[in-house]
This record gives sequence, structure tokens and C-alpha cells, in this order.
Amino acid sequence: MEKITPLIENTAMRFNLIPIEIDFEKENHRWFLRIFLFAQDRGVTLEDCENVTRSLNDFLDELIPCKYYLEVSSPGLERKFKSDKEYLFFREKNVSIKLKEPLEGESENIFKAKLIDYDEAKRTIYIKRLSDEKEMILALDKIKNTRLYIEEIGNGK
Repeated sequence: MEKITPLIENTAMRFNLIPIEIDFEKENHRWFLRIFLFAQDRGVTLEDCENVTRSLNDFLDELIPCKYYLEVSSPGLERKFKSDKEYLFFREKNVSIKLKEPLEGESENIFKAKLIDYDEAKRTIYIKRLSDEKEMILALDKIKNTRLYIEEIGNGK
């Protein structure tokens, strides 16, 4: 992984993309290299995934000594965050946060918020809760999971 990660990162950057997750794992006796791409200023398209795949294919074949399947995709609209760096990438986006325990004086441990900022050194996030616009700072160790939250467009009428 230490040889292929910089190659993947540099290739993605050429297309203004960020690989937010790179997995190389064995499933049912087959190896899979999965790359999840993010674009700061737009959605990730099929063309983006194809461009990265084409650019990587020959180089990866030289670096990976076994047969493998390459999957390149966007992370999905409402997937759980899998690394702290995603708090940096998804600043100014709406998220759904599930806390390990409810906040003091509250009964709910799940709420929607706008992710304002992330302090990497303190491992805290600064958010604005959508329901009441309350601003707060949460330590990541108090959070069970975070996922992107996409508001429904329209109300079905």
C-alpha cells in the first residue's frame, strides 16, 4: 500500500479529485483494490472514475504482484465517515451525527448539523445543529458515527 497510495493520490489530483479511501482486501479468494474519490467543487462523475482507472491500470499492474479487481467510485451520498480526514473534506456540508450518548440535558443522540470546521490537533468538530441552529464543539471520541446528510429535494407533492 505504501507504494500505490502516492501513485493513486497523484493520479487523482491530476483530475482535481481526492482519494478519501483506498482499500486493498481479499474477499472470497479474490483481491479487490477499491478507491473512493471526492471532488471539492462538484460531484464525482462516471467519466472521472474512468479517467482515474485508465491512468492507473498499467502502473498498478507493475506494482501489485497478484491478480486483483480495481473498483473506482464516489463514496456515495450518505455513507459513514471512515477516517478523520473526511471531516476536513466535507466542511460546509450537512451531516448526520450519532453520538455514543446524548448530550447533557438532551434525550436524543442523533441529529443533523452543518459541519463548520474540524480541529485536527484537538480531534474536535465545530458544528451548527440544523434543528435549532445551536453551535457546538464535539470531540470525535464522543461520536459513534458521522455520515453525509442529503436533504430530500421537494416534498413529494
